[in-house]
Amino acid sequence: MLDNVPFDPRALRNAFGRFASGITVVSLTDDQDRPTGVTVSSFSSLSLDPPLCLFSLGKTQASRKWIESGAGFNVNILGHGQSAAAWQFAKPLEDKFEGLDWFPGRNGLPVIAGALCHFECTKWNLYDGGDHVIVVGHIEHFIEGDGDPLVFYRGKMATVAE
Repeated sequence: MLDNVPFDPRALRNAFGRFASGITVVSLTDDQDRPTGVTVSSFSSLSLDPPLCLFSLGKTQASRKWIESGAGFNVNILGHGQSAAAWQFAKPLEDKFEGLDWFPGRNGLPVIAGALCHFECTKWNLYDGGDHVIVVGHIEHFIEGDGDPLVFYRGKMATVAE
């Protein structure tokens, strides 16, 4: 804040949108063991030893309660051609996996077929982050694929070809 004048939240959101980020879907199961997930662009590596990653999740997100109560989750890095899946998981739908190919990971949690990479994680810790929860996962297994990434910039999805 400058001179005790608060930031305009929309202007701040637009400024954050100037940072291009990858698109992930955090997948898990709900309280009835049904596959679900949420689109997340705040994913980041954290540590190699131990192998940790993190993402933030809005406190009002429906999947927050399953992240908090569950033991783990998978992070699926989406590639070019998967923007429909990214938008699908960003919406409040009853069946987030409807029409999508997926398979259970080693941890039994859903993995999106065709993702550039997926990380199977146990929950390491949760931290308060204002209107978000910062989720840290311990990576137990991962599989890396090929392709170009899906990125989010200024409210739009695009790809970056090598």
